[in-house]
Amino acid sequence: MSTYKTLALAAVTASLAACATVPQPLQGTYTDLSTAAAQQGGAGGAKVRWGGEIIKTEPGPQETCFYMLSRPLDDEARPKADSSNDTQGRFVACRSGFYDPEVFARGREVTITGTLHGTVSQKVGEYDYAYPRVEADVVYLWPKRVAVRYPPGYYDPFWGPGWGPYWGPWGDPFWYQPRVIVVPRPVPPPRPR
Repeated sequence: MSTYKTLALAAVTASLAACATVPQPLQGTYTDLSTAAAQQGGAGGAKVRWGGEIIKTEPGPQETCFYMLSRPLDDEARPKADSSNDTQGRFVACRSGFYDPEVFARGREVTITGTLHGTVSQKVGEYDYAYPRVEADVVYLWPKRVAVRYPPGYYDPFWGPGWGPYWGPWGDPFWYQPRVIVVPRPVPPPRPR
């Protein structure tokens, strides 16, 4: 194989590997155990990597506990965005130190790695819920997702001149005219003298 082919193959492999990589603090080997299975008990001491949305953050004198709504993780170990109906129960993760509840606020996405240590019973409404408890090694706060909104008149880049009927010379349909609405500014009342 020539040097160019080897370099090209290495570049393609590296670029594909960079597409979906797990952040360094979250890498490792973990038990494939769901929160629902951990609620039943008997999995104490298992190393887990779980994630989801924060329900509440409770700082204590020695540690901060994160009450989480568990969601499945994607290839980057981030909670999946489109799985709001695919929750896997709840869990609590505690880590020594202070974590600000304003930063680790309700609804933020977090991935946690640590060791499973039994369950903690707390009320959810009137129901006694058994939260699997994780002694966290890593609490990884993900950046907020940004919604992408396309401007009016956005069209697929593969749909242009010659690809469909009624297209003008610049790729836009000749009948498309952006709508302009002119709203007059209210005139302020005269000031009293």
